[in-house]
Amino acid sequence: MHGPVSSGWLLVALCAATGAYCLLRMRSRVVEQRRAAGGEALMGFGMAVMAVPAAVFTPPGWVWTALAVVFGGAGLHALWAARTGAGHLHHLIGAGTMVYMAVAMAAPAGHGHGHGHGGSGTPLLTGTLLLYFVAYVLVTGVRLVPVATVPGVAEGAGWGDRPELARACRLSMGIAMVAMLLAV
Repeated sequence: MHGPVSSGWLLVALCAATGAYCLLRMRSRVVEQRRAAGGEALMGFGMAVMAVPAAVFTPPGWVWTALAVVFGGAGLHALWAARTGAGHLHHLIGAGTMVYMAVAMAAPAGHGHGHGHGGSGTPLLTGTLLLYFVAYVLVTGVRLVPVATVPGVAEGAGWGDRPELARACRLSMGIAMVAMLLAV
């Protein structure tokens, strides 16, 4: 990502910590939480890789292609899972956004995205994704405040079964996605 190095490293730390917590959530006793946590861990670690400041390390071009392929596969998985419920639609949008950002990061300087927009302003897709993720952050933030007990989760639940922590994890990734889209 392009921008100040210190904020880039903070974004890397936030995304990596979120990905690590999502790995812990994969130990949950609730099957749906484990499935969601796996996709969110992938998203967190992928965002951490993308957020490494370009001034510090510029990865080879194949990294962006690899990320686009991995998140394209995650998007297909989310699309397949979405047929059973709308809960996977956000994962589909997130994976698609990651593919979009990987392609934008791979674009050579001066080609409209990735390394500056030139005089053309924000592309329509970037603006639409920004609006989606800003709305997602606001809604998730409001939902974070009062957390009801999840049926089937014991009172002394472990780290993987804490719905308020899962929501905070999603909120932090949404905020990171907004920051990354602003930098694209």
